[in-house]
Amino acid sequence: MLPVVAGLLLAVAAGGRGSAAGDQESPPGSRFVCTSLPLDAAGAGCPLPPVPMQGGALPPEEELKATVLQLRETVLQQKETIGSQREAIRELTGKLSRCESADGKSAPGTWKKELGKGKDTMGDLPRDPAQVIDQLSRTMQTLKDRLESLEHQLRANVSYAALPNDLREMLQRRLGDLERQLLSKVAELEDEKSLLHNETSAHRQKTETALNALLERVSELEKGNSAFKSPDEFKVSLPLRTNYLYGKIKKTLPELYAFTVCLWLRSSASPGIGTPFSYAVPGQANEIVLIEWGNNPIELLINDKVAQLPLFISDGKWHHICITWTTRDGMWEAFQDGEKLGTGENLAPWHPIKPGGVLILGQEQDTVGGRFDATQAFVGEMSQFNIWDRVLKAEDIMNIANCSTNMPGNIIPWVDNNVDVFGGATKWPVETCEERLLDL
Repeated sequence: MLPVVAGLLLAVAAGGRGSAAGDQESPPGSRFVCTSLPLDAAGAGCPLPPVPMQGGALPPEEELKATVLQLRETVLQQKETIGSQREAIRELTGKLSRCESADGKSAPGTWKKELGKGKDTMGDLPRDPAQVIDQLSRTMQTLKDRLESLEHQLRANVSYAALPNDLREMLQRRLGDLERQLLSKVAELEDEKSLLHNETSAHRQKTETALNALLERVSELEKGNSAFKSPDEFKVSLPLRTNYLYGKIKKTLPELYAFTVCLWLRSSASPGIGTPFSYAVPGQANEIVLIEWGNNPIELLINDKVAQLPLFISDGKWHHICITWTTRDGMWEAFQDGEKLGTGENLAPWHPIKPGGVLILGQEQDTVGGRFDATQAFVGEMSQFNIWDRVLKAEDIMNIANCSTNMPGNIIPWVDNNVDVFGGATKWPVETCEERLLDL
């Protein structure tokens, strides 16, 4: 745009000289040609002739510098300077008109012909001042729009490819680290979720088992009132030594590492009272057995291992019997009527009682639930058969024996609907605990 401005200024200067020459009677046939020159050409190889000062006006060089500064400000201020450009162009248009009309004798088409032979004084811009203004306005507006578009793109979406290599690699590493951390956190959350689900399932199963046991216990207590005053106030009578009279506990035992068995019994059979109870599991018929056979003393069998107990109960009276055992060193204790009469160890040490077997009253099992031997059958009556999964304290056993407390077994309680009788065995109301004590 500067060549255009320089050409316009040269035209102004030439117009001023022409006006001065016309006033001084310009020689006939002279004409003026307006040609654009670069700014450096005007200063170096083509010096402009001095123009005399008129009425205190600035010299042409100063006027040129002032105009260049004004046009530079016009470019920066854009729309604000377009109005001033229009005023300058209108002024230049008037001077050009005076320049063209200075030679009145020249042929009307001479000026246009000379212009046709010369350069395009405005370059690619049109000669019409109005078109020049429009072209400049459109150019400036286009540049402004492109600048705003570039700024918007830079703000909205910075090009990743334009970043330096080291910055790009650092961003890639940071993104990789963040991705790995995110995946690791997701994996940890999945593991915690799975663990929490497993713990919740186990806790729910344990709670359901406890609730089912309580419901079953309540149901047993509710149903037990049909035959007896209380579900536990009954006895099982086995009057004959046969292989077909027996009672069966409906429940089975869990795996045990210790237990306490207590019961009331009365027998006058001889020789030996037989087998008050036996517990058999697959692969071991003598998992737990209490037996007095023939003239032998009462024996406790654990996993077919034997310990003789110092108990004497074949006098036809009620007696309270308790036996404790723990797998630790195979230690055992024997109580009769609340008093400890014997203790020992190394009875099947470190052997856990196997679960899922069959518990029979009055018969010794040679197979699980069967093959009874009449010579080993119990003859008499029994009641209050309870099993706990721990070794009861001697104080607790004494309180149960002297009727000061009622403590049902937490593994096998003595309730009516948990005991079935077969082969002629019967259930009868039992004497009260105090009556049994008087019978001792």
